[in-house]
Amino acid sequence: MNLEFTRKLPIPQEVKKMYPITDEMANIKRERDEEIAKVFRGESDKFILVIGPCSADSKEPVIDYIGRLRTVQDKVGDKIIIIPRIYTNKPRTTGAGYKGMLHQPNPDARPDMLKGIVAIRDLHITALRDCGFSCADEMLYPENHRYLSDLLSYVAVGARSVENQQHRLCASGLDIPVGMKNPTGGDLTVMMNSITAAQSSHTFLYRGWEVHSSGNPLAHAILRGMTDYYGHNISNYHYEDLLRVGEMYAENGLENPAVIVDTNHANSGKKFLEQVRIAKDVVFSMSKNADIKRLVKGLMIESYIEDGAQKIGEHVYGKSITDPCLGWEKTEKLILDLADSL
Repeated sequence: MNLEFTRKLPIPQEVKKMYPITDEMANIKRERDEEIAKVFRGESDKFILVIGPCSADSKEPVIDYIGRLRTVQDKVGDKIIIIPRIYTNKPRTTGAGYKGMLHQPNPDARPDMLKGIVAIRDLHITALRDCGFSCADEMLYPENHRYLSDLLSYVAVGARSVENQQHRLCASGLDIPVGMKNPTGGDLTVMMNSITAAQSSHTFLYRGWEVHSSGNPLAHAILRGMTDYYGHNISNYHYEDLLRVGEMYAENGLENPAVIVDTNHANSGKKFLEQVRIAKDVVFSMSKNADIKRLVKGLMIESYIEDGAQKIGEHVYGKSITDPCLGWEKTEKLILDLADSL
């Protein structure tokens, strides 16, 4: 093997002891977990917004942004549950580029995964302690989930990971909602198979242990659009798409039919301003069909303080260094508009 074993990293249990959460923080997360679960079980009509930067690149602007979300949440809490995105590890199509705070807690410096583990836990703790938000992260590496398992209220499995067995099996052992994105090629059967696997019980290898999962009834679909044979983006958030996913849920006999619509990525063609129109289009579809209204539980939106994206090293405060995001003023108006429409 051409691997250089740099150092042995601390196990999640050790990191949690070094950076613990308080009983008060645990209670906030527990209450939010139950409130969110009620939406996915069909026991609540509240609308989920998984919203925030494409990647969490720096603590100060991310917490600034989440503090702003806190103010808006207090205004729309009767209709909307905000789950901030704190995405600390990023998939890369070719393997090149910034892989997230887990790898590089300082985007300008060399990778340091020990510092990264500490940085991502500190960021999620700060969001919970200071803003009252248990947040969302992407499960890029299933074996790393336990570093944050006492802090997260939502997990997404990405379009490049959704067909991977370890992601599916790990999702089956979680007790919070796990969103399975449709793959980049758009085959919804792959997504539905992933949900089926995640809702089922399994015995498998995890972090050196033989483990048994009881299945996760809160596993659900995320529609993020697709890329065709010629590399063209094709959206899948439309009225007819939503009806088809509802039919597939029924055909597969799955629990708690649910869809989160990702308003960016291939649905918008990464034209971040289109997210406003797409979000409102989905809510309009919900208003016209009771089955779609029951099925669609919320939206996933990429948003930050400043519009657009920048290159690493430009150091524009609160501007994405990965995919372009919707700026704060437009984000706040969109959330308030959605609350008025629901």
